[in-house]
Amino acid sequence: MKISEKARTIRPFLVMEVLERAEHLERQGIDIVHMEVGEPDFDTPQCVVDQAVSALREGKTHYTHSMGRLELRRAIVRTHAERYGCEVSPDRVVVTSGSSPALLLAFMTVCDPGDEIILTNPYYACYPGLITFGQGRPVFVDVHEEDGFQYRTEAVRARIGQHTRAILINSPSNPTGNLLSDEVMQEIADLGVLVISDEIYHGLVYEGRARSILEFTDEAIVINGFSKLFAMTGWRLGYAILPEGLVRPFQKMQQNFFISAGDFTQEAARIALGGCTEELERMRLEYDRRRRLVLRRLRAMGIEIAVEPRGAFYVFCNMKDICAKTGLNSYDLAFDILERARLAVTPGTDFGPGGEGYIRLSYATKYERIEEGMNRLERYLGGVS
Repeated sequence: MKISEKARTIRPFLVMEVLERAEHLERQGIDIVHMEVGEPDFDTPQCVVDQAVSALREGKTHYTHSMGRLELRRAIVRTHAERYGCEVSPDRVVVTSGSSPALLLAFMTVCDPGDEIILTNPYYACYPGLITFGQGRPVFVDVHEEDGFQYRTEAVRARIGQHTRAILINSPSNPTGNLLSDEVMQEIADLGVLVISDEIYHGLVYEGRARSILEFTDEAIVINGFSKLFAMTGWRLGYAILPEGLVRPFQKMQQNFFISAGDFTQEAARIALGGCTEELERMRLEYDRRRRLVLRRLRAMGIEIAVEPRGAFYVFCNMKDICAKTGLNSYDLAFDILERARLAVTPGTDFGPGGEGYIRLSYATKYERIEEGMNRLERYLGGVS
């Protein structure tokens, strides 16, 4: 059978390949510490689950308005106003079946074939595929550890051309966990190009404050959702906040491709936005405790993190010296650590050429398991020193 070019050439999601190999080893009775996948280990807050059950019993199992339930959209804009001081109409919000569909629809809304989206290198692994399937072309700007993986505005400006349709930002970032500075966000906003801001890790910040792009410009698309902060990855619910002129084309594609997000899940998400503050804070504080553990142990092993991650639940570790000693690239290093140390980590190359020589550690797993994972990594590194 003929396979389409886009299906044939899309890169695999390497973190899933690590996970699948780890699960294969586990089926053989081998204990694996999982620090590869960025998924909260917490259960969804009980008040959200209870609301979903009630919604199911009330028959909220049907299509909704393609833009999402008005009550949820009102809750989203109310929350946005409380967090950032930005007043947005609920008519500018479209609720989607996760943040990835929101990103895909955003790229499809602004791109014709050959149009360009500027993004960092390294980047979240799925961005280039989403851009390409949205008919755009990713254009990369290298960012560096010594800068905290921040955009250099002059480098962004140099990549802007007649086909540029948007600049993509992600703060707090996957894979680095770093926050864009206020100065960089303002400079990006002032470039006069639409900004697409992936804000899925907002709320998971341990030092400083995450800023929404809408604090700096209205010429922006905000992408967010419920997976990370609310530990709702399996609920598949996200949303986009759009400039008025982009709402209708975005909505029409939502109607055609996804119809609407889930009915009862939207009702549960409304409660999540206002009804589980204590549980969210408990999770955030625990993530921070884990973050400090990982950073402390890495430094004890001689692995310096030039700029501490301040958000999300990742540490991007510079392993270039280890790669040089072992003769392994970051992909092979990650699998060597898995096979020999029984610790699952993500190879830096999952995040583009700029990730070569790095591994990503996720601390979205229990404190005790992280301690064990750090012990295993320390023994591994002792064997290659």
